[in-house]
Amino acid sequence: MEINLAMLATGMLMLGLGAVVGYYTRQSIARKQLTTAEGKASSIIEQAKQRYKEETLNAKNKAVEILEEAKKKEKEREDQIRKMEQRLEKREETVDNKMDELDKGRDILEKKAQEVRAIKKEAEAIRQKELDRLEKIAGLNKEQAKKVLLQLTEDEYKEVLLDRIRKMEREGIDDLKKKAQNIIVQVIQKYAGAHTAEMTTSTVTIPSDEIKGKIIGREGRNIKTLEKITGAEIIVDDTPEVIVISSFDPVRREIAKIALLKLIEDGRIHPTRIEEAVVYAKGEIDNKIREAGEAATYDLGIAGLDPKLIYLIGRLRYRTSFGQNVLIHSMEVAHLSGALANELGADVAVAKKAGLLHDIGKSVDHEIQGTHVKIGIKILEKFNVDKSVVDAMKSHHEEYPFGTAESFIVAAADAISASRPGARKDTLEKYLKRLEELEDIVNSFDAVNKSYAIQAGREVRVFVDSEKVDDYGAAKIAKDIANKIEEELKYPGEIKVNVLRETRSIEYAR
Repeated sequence: MEINLAMLATGMLMLGLGAVVGYYTRQSIARKQLTTAEGKASSIIEQAKQRYKEETLNAKNKAVEILEEAKKKEKEREDQIRKMEQRLEKREETVDNKMDELDKGRDILEKKAQEVRAIKKEAEAIRQKELDRLEKIAGLNKEQAKKVLLQLTEDEYKEVLLDRIRKMEREGIDDLKKKAQNIIVQVIQKYAGAHTAEMTTSTVTIPSDEIKGKIIGREGRNIKTLEKITGAEIIVDDTPEVIVISSFDPVRREIAKIALLKLIEDGRIHPTRIEEAVVYAKGEIDNKIREAGEAATYDLGIAGLDPKLIYLIGRLRYRTSFGQNVLIHSMEVAHLSGALANELGADVAVAKKAGLLHDIGKSVDHEIQGTHVKIGIKILEKFNVDKSVVDAMKSHHEEYPFGTAESFIVAAADAISASRPGARKDTLEKYLKRLEELEDIVNSFDAVNKSYAIQAGREVRVFVDSEKVDDYGAAKIAKDIANKIEEELKYPGEIKVNVLRETRSIEYAR
């Protein structure tokens, strides 16, 4: 027991001694390690301080270099600015010198202008004084002296003038060849072909007076209903088996005619039936108008037109101008325009389309204010028709200047279709009277032996006395005749005055 206590005590003593020795040993090791870490930290700090000094020095050196470079560039910039200021000063000096010179030149010119005006005024005064003196000496005023001088000059130099005119005509041949196409097209306008006009009718034949009574109705209610719905005037008179339809609008007149024929065919005539017949007639007219427009474009081979524009073309079927059916006239102009364009090397498609559409404004001219040409231009622009077609059609009445060869062609074709006597509603008596008046004006000149109006009155051929009139006088009398025709006669287009002077010398050999 005691041995165990002794061993226990010994063990406890050894344990305490070991603990003390371990504690001091650990403290010694810790102090050594701390000394080593502080050394490392001190070394790192020294290295950092050294690197800081080096970086700071490098930064200062770079800052100095940059500062020196900036000062150098600033100096160069100052030198450039200084040179620019010197150049500007020199330019300002030069400009000032030039301004001084201009001011001096302006003063000199003003003085010279004043001198010129003074000289001109003095010369005018001298000239007027001399004229007054000459008038006093000659006993003639200025106008009388001028007339005498011109007459003397004309008598003395008429041969020279005639030779000069002939020379100018020869020199003009080359220019005329260059303009041959336009000249040919303009000459074509003087020709007009034969034409048979289609006349519309506004009369309806009825089978009996009984039907006429039904059309009138009790107290005229049927005829009043028909007039109210159609907008046309129904004229029933004592003429047997005939009723006349009157209206300024040809479409309304045709609707009334179709409705009336439908009522006569049906036999039932009362207000309700009249309304149904008018609705039917309007549908028929619309179909006929559309069919007429489509037939016209198909016949001419024209494609690509808006359906509404084709409908307006069809409306021309029920439009007349001076008794001439406008649709037939337009189709004829289109055919002629295409043929002329083909012969002259112009655009056939443009000419043909412009010929068909040249009177399109007449389809609505009773509904819209303005000439049919202006209305037609607006219609074509609305439906996006090509500008070349518009330019070709708008000049056919010379409201607008001719701008293209196709415009001359359309005008020529329009004249061909319409200007021949009989194509439009113009009596033969008026036509013959116009020709007689033309010949009477020409025959009023003493030197004229005889004259003939030809080409439907568009040309007058004049034969003069060769003993009374020389070549120069022939040119003068042609001008005088033309002037007198312009003053005394009213006519469409133009009249060509063709003066012929013939000299014959006959001798016999025996």
